[in-house]
Amino acid sequence: MADAKRDAAPIVIKKYANRRLYNTATSSYVTLDHLAQMVRDGVDFQVFDAKSGEDITRQVLTHIIVEEENKGENMLPLSFLRQLISLYGDSIQAMVPGYLEQSMKAFAGNQEHIREMMEKTFGAATVADGNPLKAFEDMTRQNMALFESAMKSFSPFVSPNAAKASSGAKTTEAANEDDMDAMREQLNKLQQQLDKMSKKG
Repeated sequence: MADAKRDAAPIVIKKYANRRLYNTATSSYVTLDHLAQMVRDGVDFQVFDAKSGEDITRQVLTHIIVEEENKGENMLPLSFLRQLISLYGDSIQAMVPGYLEQSMKAFAGNQEHIREMMEKTFGAATVADGNPLKAFEDMTRQNMALFESAMKSFSPFVSPNAAKASSGAKTTEAANEDDMDAMREQLNKLQQQLDKMSKKG
């Protein structure tokens, strides 16, 4: 059902100067809470400024996240927000959107399985290996391998000549390994949030 909704043409939402949001499909005014529920229901929509016609979907979705955080959900830890902010203007900024998108796509692909697994593992009194989270951890490792493989295509190439410029310079392999370590650390932060999302799902 959700897939059918996502395949349908996006619903057009118009935002007026008074900050009111108008759903053209239902001919009614809606709130950010309504739009958040539409996202959860898998209903695709685009938000346009009623006066300029500018697509402001990204700003509105970001606003929804801010509102959810203000409600006390606190799904995004300070360390993650600081790391994300620090990446703006960084040389690897262009890699971040693809990395996060691939992470969320992989998680979404396993979402139903994760829900079922969580219900079984946390609802069971005992587990054969004594670790109710082992299955989830195994899936996390598989996803991490997938993410790292996807990220390799985004990794910048380091010139061999530049690597040899000084005796203290890192080799291309070492530099790439450092990059992957940094991305693994970010993935661990993101995975903690995915864990929280699965528990709330």
